[in-house]
Amino acid sequence: MIVINAKFLSQKLTGVHRYSIELCKHLPTHLGVHEIVLVGPKDAVMVEELSHLRFEKWGKLRGNLWEQLELPFFLKKNGNPLLVNFSGISPVSYSHKILYIHDLAYLHHPEWFSKNFGRAYNLLLPRNARNAKKVFTVSQYSKKDIVKNYKLSPEKVEVVYASASERFQNLNLEKEDFILMVSSLDPRKNMKRAIEAFLNVKTDYKLVIIGDKMKSFSNPDLEKFKKEERIIFTGYLSDVELINYYNRAKIFLYPSLFEGFGIPPMEAQKCGCPAIVSEITCLPEVYEDSVLYCDPFETESIQSSIEKLISDENLRKSLVKKGFENADRFGWEKSAKSFINHILGTSK
Repeated sequence: MIVINAKFLSQKLTGVHRYSIELCKHLPTHLGVHEIVLVGPKDAVMVEELSHLRFEKWGKLRGNLWEQLELPFFLKKNGNPLLVNFSGISPVSYSHKILYIHDLAYLHHPEWFSKNFGRAYNLLLPRNARNAKKVFTVSQYSKKDIVKNYKLSPEKVEVVYASASERFQNLNLEKEDFILMVSSLDPRKNMKRAIEAFLNVKTDYKLVIIGDKMKSFSNPDLEKFKKEERIIFTGYLSDVELINYYNRAKIFLYPSLFEGFGIPPMEAQKCGCPAIVSEITCLPEVYEDSVLYCDPFETESIQSSIEKLISDENLRKSLVKKGFENADRFGWEKSAKSFINHILGTSK
């Protein structure tokens, strides 16, 4: 048996949780003699994409308490199988495990996160990284950061890239005059600076912001912007609605201050929407020359990039073409094969 920590099925969908679902979706039901089993707390909700995998609810607790107390008991009862943790902290008392660390934003920018989140991660994640069989991450940038800050051997840390789901496709819809942003409404996504940059642009375009607040993050004050006629906050949307927006938007804006991979710009690329992306952390590694870059710390740089892409139709067309090519470099089938190759030797 190989157990996947399915706590992510009890949480609101974010990029990290989407990674967990997509990679699980492309895993077989068995790896060699080992059956793959999803084990989650009582509030976990199975999704259709993972219906090919066995799913068990276990215990009476929820959240971190379930993960630290009841999940280890399940593992001990079932012969201490390999535990795969695609997100979160993982049980600190259990060492026969694979641990995913998508990025170290919490370490570099504690002000972006709630105090409880920061305490838990600072206390438990370094220890978990040291006692795990393997640590996985989603970019070379994050690998170097983890190796340096947690003082791990580079051989212990593996990179398995993310991708965009196959459901994100170009529908050839008519483009409309709006700029799209997609992310949770947390400080690292740089919403306030992006909105200020947009409002300085003389244009008839609107700015559509898709996303919601998350408990784990400190929340930026965006209330005053909700009165702006040129700005539309949609809240959380289904993938069907999201794909429609990606296909109709003329520009996608992602001036994030820190990323381990950054999936939303790739979703936009697969839908034929040219993107403006931050020139920091992992993003140049992932997007190369397929996007227009901006300095996310400078409002003027974000504004200049918006103005440039609005005014230059040829540039937009060029980035659409390069975006399709860039997205094709990645894929969940490729990622799943890479992941499987790495863990087959760890399951013993």
